[in-house]
Amino acid sequence: MTRGSAATSDMFISQEDTSSGLEVYFTAHTSFFQKVRRSSDELIDSGKQELTPSEIQHKIKEYNAQINSNLYMVANKDGSYTGFIKVHFQLVRPISLPPAENSCSTQEEDQQGRRMKRPTSFYLPKDAAKHLHISSQTRVREVIEALLNKFTVVDNPAKFALFERSERHSQVYMRKLPDDERPLHLRLCAGPSEKVLTLILKENETGEVNWDAFSLPELCNFLRILKREEGEHVRQIERRYARTRETTKQAMARITTPG
Repeated sequence: MTRGSAATSDMFISQEDTSSGLEVYFTAHTSFFQKVRRSSDELIDSGKQELTPSEIQHKIKEYNAQINSNLYMVANKDGSYTGFIKVHFQLVRPISLPPAENSCSTQEEDQQGRRMKRPTSFYLPKDAAKHLHISSQTRVREVIEALLNKFTVVDNPAKFALFERSERHSQVYMRKLPDDERPLHLRLCAGPSEKVLTLILKENETGEVNWDAFSLPELCNFLRILKREEGEHVRQIERRYARTRETTKQAMARITTPG
């Protein structure tokens, strides 16, 4: 499966966006969500629940009756169905876009002195989200590739993973979806409530950063961002010590000055 093949699937992305402030700094440390114990096997097996054609028809009718928009699910004669899923973006690191044409600012020299174009990197807004129109046969890997194609992201799709987030009995459960999972089937079984099930695109954390998966321009960009982050931390520490030093001197002056 290539990112180009994902375009052949019955899917498109709506223009709905949610935006807020941008992430400012990249950190080389991986961020881990806390693994929590599931109260039942239902969360694990929900994606494996097989439905009969009549059950699919019934669930689609129930689903469509609960939504307040035109993002309906539609049953097909062959037993499949189509509908919308909403994917939230929770990315810590910047994404890379193709280098701008005829832009000198995005070119660098490698160790042999050859000119090379580097991708343009930027942070997605926090809690950005997109709607995808997919079929019941669309797999997780196709969803990830379609999202990257939509934004012309040049990063390796293997760097990303799709997660399901559920709330049950005041506890939050997070599960990484395997590549062959069918997100629309999960959405139909869970219903339209995002409190029951939310789909989230995150970095594919494996415990350590796989630096070999990054290209040379990406690594160079990370070094620049890390240098900027390091400089800001150094300035913060210097300011804190300067304030403490000044406060100490003022206290000493009050002690040594006769009352």
